[in-house]
Amino acid sequence: MSTSKVSSKSIEDPAQIKKILICRPNGRLGNLLLITPLIKEVSSTFPNARIDLFVKGGLMPIILKNYPQIGEIIVLPKKPFNHLFAYLGVWLNIKRKKYDMVLNVDKDSSSGRLAVEISQAAYKFYGDTINDDEVKQDDYHHIAKYPVYNFREYLKALGISINSNPVATIDLELSKEEINQGRKILNGKFENQKKTIAIFTYATSDKCYSELWWNDFYELLKRKYERDYNIIEILPLENASQIRFKATSFYSKDIREIGSVIANTAIFIGADSGIMHLAKSVHIPVVGLFSVSNCKKYEPYGDGSIGIDTKIKFNKNLYILEMDRILLE
Repeated sequence: MSTSKVSSKSIEDPAQIKKILICRPNGRLGNLLLITPLIKEVSSTFPNARIDLFVKGGLMPIILKNYPQIGEIIVLPKKPFNHLFAYLGVWLNIKRKKYDMVLNVDKDSSSGRLAVEISQAAYKFYGDTINDDEVKQDDYHHIAKYPVYNFREYLKALGISINSNPVATIDLELSKEEINQGRKILNGKFENQKKTIAIFTYATSDKCYSELWWNDFYELLKRKYERDYNIIEILPLENASQIRFKATSFYSKDIREIGSVIANTAIFIGADSGIMHLAKSVHIPVVGLFSVSNCKKYEPYGDGSIGIDTKIKFNKNLYILEMDRILLE
């Protein structure tokens, strides 16, 4: 399979790029939200282009509802052998369409690289770094940022002036109406005007902290903040609670509705999960707790957010101090 890093011809006028395909054949909420900075980068570089997406599952149309440049979202079935004809149809669709540029997000994704390879496009970017010798930014290894930095290198090699601004944060692009609806839902949960702290006690597999861990931390939160703040637990799809539903809770299967509620809180704290990334995508401070995943690769950033490696900083009182710092800013 050819994986040449740069096309032999430069782009004299970015306006000539009209149709772009971005490939991220993954269906997890967090991973899909984490490509929104690249989508924003591509949109700002080629404002006249329509952007198609190649993904898995049905979440991406919901996530990108308010992104005006998005065209077709090509969805790869999550279980290809159960939907063999649909699976083959997706690959034929990609091969048949003509694009000006096709981009792979994750350089380690074989499906993403294959989509670039079989596509009909004048410019193909496989997601690799273009200049291995170039000094990388301190935050280069973050999963939402390195695709943007690599894309900028690619553009530079094609003769296009590149953006030197910090990488955009992940973004659900909630409308004012959605945020107002979330405020109504949240206000209906409490009979006071206090600000609200949101917690998410669930996570998948080893990322999930124990009931003992969360009950201890929840008691700390109550002692510290209950007088001045409400505390709401955002529940997962599984409708599970590691504090046995002791706090006022909110449950929904609609990720935009969940995001709209979280957008009206003062701070969110929870383990590394899709909901943690969802919270960050609605522009509030997020404290992400990492016990398994690489904190520097997945930590929330922007709006005062931080990631805490709880294997290193295991004292829960330190997390309270970090929350104090954020809430007082």
